[in-house]
Amino acid sequence: MSNTIEAVNLLEIKLKNLLSNYDFLLKENELLLQNSSKLQHQLLENKQLLEQRDEQFKLLRIAKTIEGSDNSTRDTKFKINALIREIDKCIVQLNE
Repeated sequence: MSNTIEAVNLLEIKLKNLLSNYDFLLKENELLLQNSSKLQHQLLENKQLLEQRDEQFKLLRIAKTIEGSDNSTRDTKFKINALIREIDKCIVQLNE
C-alpha cells in the first residue's frame, strides 16, 4: 500500500514539474514569437530604406553624369540613351 502511495506522490510531483515546464515554454514561445515579429518588421523597414537609398544613389549618379565633365560626355550620352530605352519599354508595357 505504501508503494502505491509513493508512486502516486512521485507521479504527482512529475506532473507538477511537467505543467510548470509547459507554462514556462508557452511564455518563452510567446516572447520568441513577439521578438521574431519585431525583427521581421525591422528587416522590412531596413529593406525599404535600402531600396530608397539605392534609388537616391542611382539618381545622384545620373545627376553627376549629366552634370558631366570632359571625360564623361560619352558616358552621359550612353546613360541618356539607356534611360530613353527604359522609358520606351515602360510605354510598351503600358500599351499592352
